[in-house]
Amino acid sequence: MTGVRRVVGGLGLLCAAWGGWLLLRQPEPWRIAVWLGGAVVVHDGFVAPLVFAVAALAAAAGARLRGVPRGALIVAGSLTVIALPPLLRPGGVANPTVLPLDYLRNWLLAMAAIALFTVLHAALLALTRRAGRRG
Repeated sequence: MTGVRRVVGGLGLLCAAWGGWLLLRQPEPWRIAVWLGGAVVVHDGFVAPLVFAVAALAAAAGARLRGVPRGALIVAGSLTVIALPPLLRPGGVANPTVLPLDYLRNWLLAMAAIALFTVLHAALLALTRRAGRRG
């Protein structure tokens, strides 16, 4: 197992180095670095604590919020963090081809799809567990 970890770790380092090289080739690399740093701050300071708080509240209420719903919350939170810049953009843009889509509608559709697949997956897990207990 150690060999696999080293290979995966090495690939991760290569990807990070390649990303750093691409970042430094940009005309204003500091802007991207600030955005990435802000994304980490928003995730670690807002999204992750929110997911943990929802999980703790659900556990206190007696609900079993494990794997699938937690994963859905993490995906929804991460997608929201990524979608915040176009969602919060001020008014219209001078060039309509810069942000040509209805980002709010698309974000809402993505959230609905995440919720739907989470409910379907949780129901399927419950059915397979129930069938496994009987057989």
